[in-house]
Amino acid sequence: MNNILKINFRKRKRLTSLLGLALDGSRLDGVVLRRVNGSLQAQQSFSVALTLDPLTAAPELVGREIRNQLDAAGVRERHCVFGLPLKWLLTAHTELPPLPEADAASLLQMEAERSFPTDVATLQVAISRCPLAAEKQYVLLAGISREHIARLELVLAAAKLKPVRLALGVSALQPPASENSRGVLALAVGESTVSLQVTCGGGVAALRALEGAIENDGVRRVLHPDLIARESRITLGQLPDELRDTVKRIRIFGPRELAHQLADEMELRFEPMGLTVEVVSAYAPDEFGVQLPPEASLSAAFSLAARPLAGQMPSLEFLPPKPTILEQFAAKYSSGRMRTIGAVTAGIAVIIAAMFLIQQIQLWRLRSQWSGISTKVMELEAVQNNIRLYRPWFDESFRDLAILRQLSLAFPEDGVVTAKTIEIRDDNTVSCSGNARDYAAVLAMQAKLRTADGVSSLKLDQIRGKSPMQFTFNFQYGNGGTQ
Repeated sequence: MNNILKINFRKRKRLTSLLGLALDGSRLDGVVLRRVNGSLQAQQSFSVALTLDPLTAAPELVGREIRNQLDAAGVRERHCVFGLPLKWLLTAHTELPPLPEADAASLLQMEAERSFPTDVATLQVAISRCPLAAEKQYVLLAGISREHIARLELVLAAAKLKPVRLALGVSALQPPASENSRGVLALAVGESTVSLQVTCGGGVAALRALEGAIENDGVRRVLHPDLIARESRITLGQLPDELRDTVKRIRIFGPRELAHQLADEMELRFEPMGLTVEVVSAYAPDEFGVQLPPEASLSAAFSLAARPLAGQMPSLEFLPPKPTILEQFAAKYSSGRMRTIGAVTAGIAVIIAAMFLIQQIQLWRLRSQWSGISTKVMELEAVQNNIRLYRPWFDESFRDLAILRQLSLAFPEDGVVTAKTIEIRDDNTVSCSGNARDYAAVLAMQAKLRTADGVSSLKLDQIRGKSPMQFTFNFQYGNGGTQ
């Protein structure tokens, strides 16, 4: 059963376009990228300030606000990669001795339960490993509340977006698996926080959101580089010696003015320790392994969308796996009572299938009989078609004669009422004009005609003179037999 559940019945189609979204405080940045023949093309980009908090406001309202901003920017792409705020993250560290993978997973589960300040079942946990000596590993455990993830999925659904990745913006800017990420302390200056990441040996060794590093003084943002330098030194000091000794570079991402201000302070504090400081203002030509658009600007949103399109998966993924239909069925009917119900349902399904099989057998038998008489049936149909084609075309009901008969029976034989003209329209509307000796004779004739079979809606249209008197009347005739 487990092997069946592992079959990928829904093979994921490789996407050629993505919307990258990065949420930093109330600021939402977005970039739509499309991959065409080994190169990336920028479609739309935007940066807006949200008035509603995704964690506290109603998801439908937040989703509607985001949808309105996307429509205003002309964004129609539905698949997105969302960059999670680093301040939502809880982290823990542990050292993992050389163990079989199954035992290592159990040990990491125990460490997560011991280290996190909340029930680990309420967290969506991602793991990153850095190699140590003697085949040991330094493991970063990063967890985000499942409630936060669920609310975010509701927000994106309300915005008519489908997330394919939930990742971290700083990890997209400085991916740990790349060669230039070995021994790097990355700082990403955001709207209200500074994201800190340390990468060593192809993994993430440390992640922190430095709160209070930026203050908003009206429209101006004030950076506190001394706080950032102090927290960076503390973070490096918490790493094992062999990892800390590999960190040789500090890379700073963010707005030009604030990034250079921070770089000046970090140079004073860390260059004596043998660390070089650089401000990253643009992507390297081989950053993603594909050709970049000439107008590409360095941003977390661009990196979040570009890396999956270039075939680079995030090191820390927080999107919960979606169970397949078979897995949902197995989880729903795993109890004893549900197994009984499932067995009964399966039995009913077998009976219904047998009934359909019997019906199919009968259909096969009838088709076999039809194949034996189909030739004669087609010959008879041809004869009938010829009969219909050459049968008399005229009406056999003699409607006009029937109308004249009713009129002749209604008119008196002594000639006090005579017909002058009779007009038949549409086979059932009759108009008659004539002369009469007096009005009483006309009324007597109409009374007799009104009682005749098939006559309806008899109406006297016109009468002139006294003796002789001229009249015109009409009626409907509806008893003419079949056509």
